[in-house]
Amino acid sequence: MLRKLKSILGIDNAVLIMSPIDGEVIPVTETNDPIFSEEMLGKGVAIKPSSGCVLSPVNGTIDRMFETFHAVSLVSSDGVQLLIHIGMDTVNLKGEHFTSHVKTGDTVKTGDLLIEFDKDKIEQEGYDLTTPVVICNPDDYEIQANPYRNVSAGEKLIALQKTGA
Repeated sequence: MLRKLKSILGIDNAVLIMSPIDGEVIPVTETNDPIFSEEMLGKGVAIKPSSGCVLSPVNGTIDRMFETFHAVSLVSSDGVQLLIHIGMDTVNLKGEHFTSHVKTGDTVKTGDLLIEFDKDKIEQEGYDLTTPVVICNPDDYEIQANPYRNVSAGEKLIALQKTGA
């Protein structure tokens, strides 16, 4: 869940973003899409998913559920703006193989099911399912993440500290 910590990271007022999905964490700069690899939308990590469920990484509000259900943006109760984008170019599937469980404006808690997707069918159609999880207001935070590891949904993924805090 999203929570303020002092002890784990040794910094005051750290905010944790939990992993929305099971899989292998890589730097977002290693994705196959320049929008993400050049950090045009924000900073963060990407996950190579091992399952087809996306859970809320924060307590907050659904800022936008994309009509094709391949992406969702959230605003946490602490003001963190997040984007979870399932796969590369999956917008071209026009919603096929995706099921949304929330809509724009919904209030969510950490761990709530946001989206389900058929991992096997999407990969069979040739899509890269690497899923960026980016902080869209990165100038407001110092961002710490540890790539090159496996995570389960609900585990600590990114730690943030408000700049100037």
